[in-house]
Amino acid sequence: MRARPYVLVLAISALLLLAACGGSSDSSSPNPVQRPPDPLAGAAQEQPAQRDTLGQQVSTFALDVDTASYGYARRTILEGRLPEPGQVRVEEFVNAFAQDYPQPADNGFAVHADGARLPGEQALIRFGLQTRATDSSARRPANLTFVVDVSGSMAEPGRLDLVRDSLHTLVDQLMPGDQVAIVPFSDNARLLIPMTPVSASSGLHAAIDQLVVEGSTNLEDGLITGYQEASRAFRSVATNRVILLSDGLANTGSTSWQTILDRVAEHAAKQITLLSVGVGREYGDDLMEQLADNGDGAAIYVSSLDQARKAFVDQLPATLDLRARDAKAQVVFNPGVVESYQLLGYENRSLAPEEFRDDSRDGGEIGPGHSVTALYRVHLRPDATGQLATATVRWQDPDTRRPAETTRSIETSTLATDLWTATSPRFQIDVLAASFAEYLRTREPFPGVTLDDLTSRPTRLATTTEDPAVTELADLITRTRALG
Repeated sequence: MRARPYVLVLAISALLLLAACGGSSDSSSPNPVQRPPDPLAGAAQEQPAQRDTLGQQVSTFALDVDTASYGYARRTILEGRLPEPGQVRVEEFVNAFAQDYPQPADNGFAVHADGARLPGEQALIRFGLQTRATDSSARRPANLTFVVDVSGSMAEPGRLDLVRDSLHTLVDQLMPGDQVAIVPFSDNARLLIPMTPVSASSGLHAAIDQLVVEGSTNLEDGLITGYQEASRAFRSVATNRVILLSDGLANTGSTSWQTILDRVAEHAAKQITLLSVGVGREYGDDLMEQLADNGDGAAIYVSSLDQARKAFVDQLPATLDLRARDAKAQVVFNPGVVESYQLLGYENRSLAPEEFRDDSRDGGEIGPGHSVTALYRVHLRPDATGQLATATVRWQDPDTRRPAETTRSIETSTLATDLWTATSPRFQIDVLAASFAEYLRTREPFPGVTLDDLTSRPTRLATTTEDPAVTELADLITRTRALG
């Protein structure tokens, strides 16, 4: 695959800036997690400014497959309350929905590009990145260390039950060659069962049944103990992963988010990745998200048994492999055609242009069958035609660390003439998901999408696609409008 001197990259990943994102905290905790104040929490946020291409032609960011922001917003809306604006991340709303991008023939990425014109010399451009799926039976073996929060905050009805049920179901779905360890934590952490082959499932199920609520939340000790066991049992031929199940409300031990993040990043450098699974009505969104990003992993949120089973049974076993390490994207806009641009979301993923090919700079870890979508709103120069932008994705082979790149450009001639009548259903769903996120952040959809579009079009698209997730999106938008 060839690199080009300027490349427009779709990317969503490795959120490495350590600024807090306004997650909720437990005000009753005596020692809440220390994090910088978020001046935007609880208030509408302004949209990022358009960037003038004469001053900043290149947009660079790390890839990300997190969806926790959408999952937690879904729960709050269903409970009759709105998420804090600082908890809403546009890219995680978009990436929560299925795509239909073609898959590559090899283990790299396929890059998709399309767009649509809007009134007033405006346009929306979509870049989609797709990795090749794999049959779970063909994946490498896995060493999974489950670090399970059993503190008092997990006593919310059904919360720990959900975790236990998920673990029972997952153990039964894993394959010969896989191994599991379990580390519960409250005031302190303990190794409940060391790394054990799934062939000894009776012992694993018995250990899961021993998970009961007790004490406070020493998240640091839980992660340290979990990573110690993962390191002790590390297998170079396996996928080595720590899976944290918690509400993220640390209140015992070191509660400094910087200290905890540094420890996670240290182990990520040793090829032990992290998946953070958020649960609970009160949820430390900012800490759980940053843990996943510093741990070279992903953050998801589950609030029901169906969601947990989907995450642990349908998704996790098939995506334990990696397709790409330190994946980054870069977009180079043509200033002769594009006057200014705005990337919707990914504020925390931003990289300097020179970091794109700096392989010491961390990026995102992407598994098999994953898609990543980035939307740009651009202002076109009047009557200008030709190449709008070039997108390039760069990543490292998971085993050899050898870097590779692939590129895709988009021309003005390929832009659809109308957003709602000349684009694909999946494009429209992405636009509506992003606009819904912006509405939750700013109380206005982004330009080009009216409130009527936001309210009526998801229902029509749910019928067209027969996708239950789109039906749910339509319901969430209706509920949000009713909440005011």
